[in-house]
Amino acid sequence: MRPARRFDWSNLGKRALSATVLAPLAILAVWIGDWAFLLIMAAAVAVLANEWSLMSAPRSPLRVAGAITVTVLAAAFAGYFQNFALAWALIVVAAIGCALIARGVAERPVDCAFGALYIGVPCLALIWLRSAAPQGRTWTILLFAVTWSADIAAFIVGNLLKGPKLWPRFSPNKTWSGFAGGLTAAVLASIAVTAVSRVASDEPIRLSLGAAGLMGLVGGLATMGGDLLESILKRRFGVKDSGDLIPGHGGLLDRVDGLMFAILAVAGARLIHLAGRAA
Repeated sequence: MRPARRFDWSNLGKRALSATVLAPLAILAVWIGDWAFLLIMAAAVAVLANEWSLMSAPRSPLRVAGAITVTVLAAAFAGYFQNFALAWALIVVAAIGCALIARGVAERPVDCAFGALYIGVPCLALIWLRSAAPQGRTWTILLFAVTWSADIAAFIVGNLLKGPKLWPRFSPNKTWSGFAGGLTAAVLASIAVTAVSRVASDEPIRLSLGAAGLMGLVGGLATMGGDLLESILKRRFGVKDSGDLIPGHGGLLDRVDGLMFAILAVAGARLIHLAGRAA
């Protein structure tokens, strides 16, 4: 019988060290908003585009990365100035343009187009979420809390309890125990942030605690789904990590894969919430 795998304390330490640098930077950018938020977003888009192109277009990564970066940033700037109709149109143009550029340099057009959507859609949704008044700032903090709690708890609980694998074909290290632990943490984080915002913020999240728990569950499921999707994509491209930028994680894409899906879930919930209040 193969001995049980021990908890990877060294990897947890690397993850914790990375988090102490990245988490405050992200929260500060969200809290300040305006150009600080946009600059962090622009830097993230450039890094993500580079990592995606190195995986999906190894023969011409610079051209593909440049195409994704320029087109997605054009949409991001349009969204920042509240012209979301133009921004979403530019996302479609970005996908088509990237596919044409990839075809011209003998890369797979579908991969480049998907990369523009994979990076651009969550980017634009996050800009909208942060700018959506009222409570844009606290909803974005809620998003981060749910995603980070799900990710950390899934890693710790999965390593401690182990058990049956979640989807061994694509992600052999993920377990059902980690999945359950991540969802539980996401629900608790959502309820906690909502409750704290009522007494400690001038932008309280106007959800009942039950609705906040449901929001956490949806966000947690999206986080797990995004993580699994990136595992499938990395298998397709034959790579273990998207890069080596962040100790304990790999690339930036490895760090924000779950967040990118959670953005869509939370932004969708926020849109429904605003529509319900306006009705």
